[in-house]
Amino acid sequence: MYYRPHRFLYMVATMLTLIVLNVLFITLYFFFGKRTVNAYASFYGTSWLLLNIWWVVFIVTNRVYIKRVSVSYDFFLKNRIKINVTFVFFAIVYLFFFSDLQWLRFLTVSTLLCYCITLVINRFFYSYFGNGAHSGRAEIKKVLILGYNNVAHKLVKYLEDEQVTYNIVGFAEDNENIMELSNYPIVSDIKHTIEVSKRLKVNEIFLTISPEKNNELYNLIYEAESECIRVLIVPDLSHFIDKPVHVQYFRDIPILLLRTEPLENIVNKFVKRFFDVSVSIVAILLILWWLIPVLGLLIFIESRGPVFFAQMRTGRNNKQFACLKFRSMRVNNEADSKQATRGDSRITRIGKIIRKTNIDEFPQFINVLKGEMSLVGPRPHMLKHTQDYSQVVNQFMIRQFLKPGITGWAQVNGFRGEINNKEQLEKRLEFDIWYLENWSFFLDVKIIFLTIFNALKGEKNAF
Repeated sequence: MYYRPHRFLYMVATMLTLIVLNVLFITLYFFFGKRTVNAYASFYGTSWLLLNIWWVVFIVTNRVYIKRVSVSYDFFLKNRIKINVTFVFFAIVYLFFFSDLQWLRFLTVSTLLCYCITLVINRFFYSYFGNGAHSGRAEIKKVLILGYNNVAHKLVKYLEDEQVTYNIVGFAEDNENIMELSNYPIVSDIKHTIEVSKRLKVNEIFLTISPEKNNELYNLIYEAESECIRVLIVPDLSHFIDKPVHVQYFRDIPILLLRTEPLENIVNKFVKRFFDVSVSIVAILLILWWLIPVLGLLIFIESRGPVFFAQMRTGRNNKQFACLKFRSMRVNNEADSKQATRGDSRITRIGKIIRKTNIDEFPQFINVLKGEMSLVGPRPHMLKHTQDYSQVVNQFMIRQFLKPGITGWAQVNGFRGEINNKEQLEKRLEFDIWYLENWSFFLDVKIIFLTIFNALKGEKNAF
């Protein structure tokens, strides 16, 4: 609940920008007059609608509403510059292909003016409301913390760090449980918490002691609410969880989740699978049907053996599957145990080319179509490596909650190819888990475009 002011500021700032964008378009429409605009009235309406949709899409795909952000104009400015630059770029590209230079100039000027005007408006908005908590305009909540323990100490630090102002009046705890000095006073024992809270005009009580450990706390909660004092229960999960958790409900039973998994949602599963199947069918019908015989002949001429290299790898839920690739090495006995290295003598001449350009991965579209892989996901490892890596890095098997991908978030961020140390492995795992927890359709599209871009420019870890 304490991040809502930040989200509110972002939502209002976004709506202000959208309103200014539309007001500016209407104003410029009449300013330019019939001579310039009326000839394009139909196109104008379509463009106007598309630019509004694009703006909302860019905001949503930047995930500004689900991040924990500070009320910081610097953060806002950096985020908005990125969004506006992308927005203007797509608008200009669209207009370049579907209009003439006069119309392009009109829409380009309007989007750039919108960019400048909204930065000024949002600067004022953030200055007035974002800093309101520190200038007395925002409500100051008086907070009492019931309990004097490690959770209470950590909570105090976090409340002090919040830019939305809280006035911590002190702790409520029985004397026998107090073993050290505090920066805030012990204003009451547990029995007299409500009486003292009323006298100090406390708005909220943070309960850091489990009610099961003290039956008096149940009555205290009811008494507090009857006096219009909110009670917030802070569970102590530090004994087995050292990261934020997420709460879902199974009817009236709260379920704690160690992480969000968007792909556990059936709609998201359908969207991802539909995208996988659609792209794979197109790739097979347009590319693989002729690439297999042409590349197969070149592979066979240089090195006798099978065209495809099928290696058993670990997939979703640690299930094994045969991962297909165009064979890029000479037939050897170490294929299932030794990873390819820079300057590997096993790699053929044609193999160097197809590995450098990622063409060797193209048969994996067949794996995707069969449901064994996805277009985007953690890269699958050979069986031996999965077993070895899981012993080296904690939580390594979390990445196996997803289908492996032809490309992945770790790969487009530079972590592909040979693994030489534990740090590289940990970094790959970090990116894979981030993808698991932050999946979206637009993220998949972004990763695919980044994969194509990296392949075209060349990657130093591709060998």
